[in-house]
Amino acid sequence: MAATKAGPTATDAEQRLVKQWRDILAVHASTQCELDRELHQYGLGASDFEVLDVLAAGVAEDGGDAFRVQEIACQVHLSQSALSRLIGRLEKDGLVERGMCNEDRRGVRVCLTDKGHRVHAEARPVQRAVLARMLEGFGA
Repeated sequence: MAATKAGPTATDAEQRLVKQWRDILAVHASTQCELDRELHQYGLGASDFEVLDVLAAGVAEDGGDAFRVQEIACQVHLSQSALSRLIGRLEKDGLVERGMCNEDRRGVRVCLTDKGHRVHAEARPVQRAVLARMLEGFGA
């Protein structure tokens, strides 16, 4: 006869909490996949677009249009090494430029190129439409 392990039983509140968390993960994963699929026509993935969107819509801490990589990382939720690789790809595609940070020679600043502005402007309505469709009623 097989022995069964008796573990702690989850309370109803715990079960609801876990279900809520898994629902969030499911919405995130399906939205991420849909964004990747829709943005592919622009040569972008969801993370690529997020970086372009931060650069296009924001103002860097110093008030300029060139962001330190750390500033971008805080907004797009990527590790610094993953973000550096992504920025390298965007630079290779002519969408961003990297330059040295005047305040800290170890730092790097990133800004959109004219091509980056154009691609972002073309892809933005598609990205926003996907978000509206996928997140309709979520968190309401």
